[in-house]
Amino acid sequence: MLRLVTLYGIVAGLIVCTHLVWIVVSPADVHMDRGYVYGYGTMIVALTAVFLGIKHYRDKVLGGVIGFGQAVVVGLGISLVASIVYVVGWELCLAISGYDFGSVYAQAMVDAARQKGASSAELERVVADGEAFAKNYANPLYRMPITFIEIFPVGVLITLISAAVLRNSRVLPARAA
Repeated sequence: MLRLVTLYGIVAGLIVCTHLVWIVVSPADVHMDRGYVYGYGTMIVALTAVFLGIKHYRDKVLGGVIGFGQAVVVGLGISLVASIVYVVGWELCLAISGYDFGSVYAQAMVDAARQKGASSAELERVVADGEAFAKNYANPLYRMPITFIEIFPVGVLITLISAAVLRNSRVLPARAA
């Protein structure tokens, strides 16, 4: 099972890392507007590997039948590996490119407040919050857990749905050889 979890997790992680490269090479104003849509969309597509991994384990290893608990264990393992690959990928993108996401995001916060017509007091608060975020985000011990929790809950949700669906052996049954 460890080999299967690792393989499917790495594949999912590499797929979701394509979005990270896009963030780093695109202009900042492009991805701050709707980047979350592309990011979470890519995560959902990449984490279909959870469904495929559980199905593979059910059909090839367990003979076509899997319990909910076993499916959850496989799915969470794949999600964990994919999340770790995602964190490492983001750290590599930041290190290689020198991209300062914290500052770019902080500036986007300020720009959004200005566009909303924030008062000077509100704007000062947003600037202070943005500066605090940028400072904290520069620390990898702060940044890495945040990056991890961007993707892992999505993997948990997909795991639970996949486990619920695939515990029924009549759903996408294994093909006879």
